[in-house]
Amino acid sequence: MPVVLDPDAAAVFKAFQEAGRPAYETLTAPEAREYYRAARIVSNPEPPALESSKELSIPAPHGTIPGRIYTPKTLRKTNGLAPCLVFFHGGGWVIGDLDTHEVVCQKLAHEGELIVISVDYRLAPEHRFPAAVDDAVTATRWVAANARDLGIDAARLIVGGDSAGGNLAAVVALTARDGGPKLAAQLLVYPATDFSRKHPSHREPETSILLTHSVIGWFGDHYLGGADSSDWRASPARATSFAGLPPAYVLTAGADPLRDEGDEYAKFLKDAGVPVTYRHFPGQFHGFFTMGKLLNQANVAVSEISAWLKTLG
Repeated sequence: MPVVLDPDAAAVFKAFQEAGRPAYETLTAPEAREYYRAARIVSNPEPPALESSKELSIPAPHGTIPGRIYTPKTLRKTNGLAPCLVFFHGGGWVIGDLDTHEVVCQKLAHEGELIVISVDYRLAPEHRFPAAVDDAVTATRWVAANARDLGIDAARLIVGGDSAGGNLAAVVALTARDGGPKLAAQLLVYPATDFSRKHPSHREPETSILLTHSVIGWFGDHYLGGADSSDWRASPARATSFAGLPPAYVLTAGADPLRDEGDEYAKFLKDAGVPVTYRHFPGQFHGFFTMGKLLNQANVAVSEISAWLKTLG
């Protein structure tokens, strides 16, 4: 079925085209990061009022991993401790940071009534695979080990992210299943799960919007740098087993090159007996999740995910 954009998504895409923004693959990584950071001002919705937002410094073998902890005014506490979502931002492992995804993390904290910790993992090409994976795993294990001091219930620890961050969340869930910590759930927003790019959505003209087919190759080259793309830590869909993984929320968009691999990953999880909540936004493109000022479906997605987070306890 051909992809038809929702009217507001079509308007945003047209505005991006008319703005004459250079394609990321024509830029250096630092230049692309600045363009991506600037776009958030136009597209991010108004942030909710929170109890606090604090910087974190997470110890790591290479030094420290920056992070940010968001605490909402209303927090679902049990015995004084609250659930926590450890969030990894999108951006193809090359762009994106704490600021580009600040508002969506704030909204998830506010509407989900839980603590959100956003992780500023190392980016490629300065730090190639598996640096981002190592940081995501290290940060999650540190949060679990220090949960009580952070006011977090370690039994209600969730990992999540969008795009490249969804990839990292899936990989952390696989790693944690076999080596701890025990996770309560995984949130995968249009996740990258398979570097083979064999799925039809990687070839359809209608999916090459914002996240174009060519920029995916640019991201992959920067991130992998010649590493084995079939390594499950890069392509979690290549894992040998999905049994025993925590419940998942998987979101996909119709006009997204990653649509089919996200859909396939949800099926892999279901077939392995993992509880899966699957949500498809047929008229939206990759990246819509953070664009709540321009796309109401982004706000719908955040609200639905927040409601799901509440069902976890």
